[in-house]
Amino acid sequence: MELQKLLSNLNIKKLNPLQEEVTAKAKSGADLVVLAPTGSGKTLAFLIPVLRNLDKEKKGVQCLILVPSRELGLQIEQVFKQMSTGYKVTCCYGGHSVKVEKNTLVEAPAVLIGTPGRIAFHLRGQNFDESTITTLVLDEFDKSLEFGFTQDMSAIIGSLYSLTQRVLTSATTMPEIPEFTGIKNHETVNFLGQQEVVPDLKLKRIDTLAEEKLEALFKLICKIGNHSMLIFCNHRETVDRISDLLIDQDLVHDIFHGGMEQDDRERALLKFRNGSVKILITTDLAARGLDIPEVEFIIHYQLPYTKDAFVHRNGRTARMNAKGTAYLIFAEGEDFPYLDKDIEVEKLDGKYQIPADSEWQTIYLAAGKKDKVNKIDIVGFLLKVGGLVKEDLGLIEVKDLSAYAAVKRKLAPQLIKKLSGEKMKGRKIKVEIAN
Repeated sequence: MELQKLLSNLNIKKLNPLQEEVTAKAKSGADLVVLAPTGSGKTLAFLIPVLRNLDKEKKGVQCLILVPSRELGLQIEQVFKQMSTGYKVTCCYGGHSVKVEKNTLVEAPAVLIGTPGRIAFHLRGQNFDESTITTLVLDEFDKSLEFGFTQDMSAIIGSLYSLTQRVLTSATTMPEIPEFTGIKNHETVNFLGQQEVVPDLKLKRIDTLAEEKLEALFKLICKIGNHSMLIFCNHRETVDRISDLLIDQDLVHDIFHGGMEQDDRERALLKFRNGSVKILITTDLAARGLDIPEVEFIIHYQLPYTKDAFVHRNGRTARMNAKGTAYLIFAEGEDFPYLDKDIEVEKLDGKYQIPADSEWQTIYLAAGKKDKVNKIDIVGFLLKVGGLVKEDLGLIEVKDLSAYAAVKRKLAPQLIKKLSGEKMKGRKIKVEIAN
């Protein structure tokens, strides 16, 4: 496919420097190691060589992309679909229906994306033929190692005998590349520390006592007001403790961490993406590789132990040179050597109102892609049957067996009543507020 057409499908005018260098170096067919921070455009950078390697005359899986998390896999799938290449792409991950995945793999996709555990499962079950795979991408490889996927990845890569090109991406420098990757005599593209992807980020510190840290956080949330914000913690228990505080204050928010069910995690990100939730409290699981919008405010309720982790958290805001603010909450006596000593101090000595709820609310519809339902069907259903006008409708996302739509919060309860028992594409659809 012509590059300009592909970029047009993605609403992009031109490749950025990282993407240009990866595209150029990949042409030789050599293995690639791509080192670049969050928000630098790595996904498109490796998808262009992937697309170049695909052959319309060949059947079976031609490219395998291994990712550390379901969310990252779905994001890559979404970008590839938006490219409109005509090739089938499928994403497999833990928590997804095994039956649905097996059925999808019967007519093998050209590009298969998945988490190591689930791909290893399908390999053991011989649910796809690995002998046709010629391109391997290990995306966010450093994170996969952190999550303990070494054994599964080693087994998967060891079974791929037809590979002609391997691409490994990482957001941190790697002292050595593990032998099991099979990467040898590779080309390196290193954009870590490049000025082009350093955000214009203002840091502000808040000094407080350990026992008053939660109170300081709540004041800060109120001072920031009705803007989207990510609150980072080091531990799941802390995420839950902050959530309990906001529940007591009747403040709409959501949480995201590895102890949650996959569906709950995906729904939390979805509501944050569509603006119906402005506050997301999370661990470092949300620090990179997730399909969430740029966030104007980051709050480090607990600062991470390393500079790398700090940089990745801040990569969720002010991406690609936009502006943003990161607040650092220090309890008395806390010290982090990787931080400058002269960070501007933010005072919380005013009286601040509790932020109003977002004007949007997410509704759930019990029908999705597997029911042959698409966004156009849902727009028609909500406008014609639900009586909404276009301005009342926000972001719509369609999953395999369900769909979610942001609608004006004040209209949501009445809309649910109005749609009760109504039909979309010939069958009754359950519609409710997404919790």
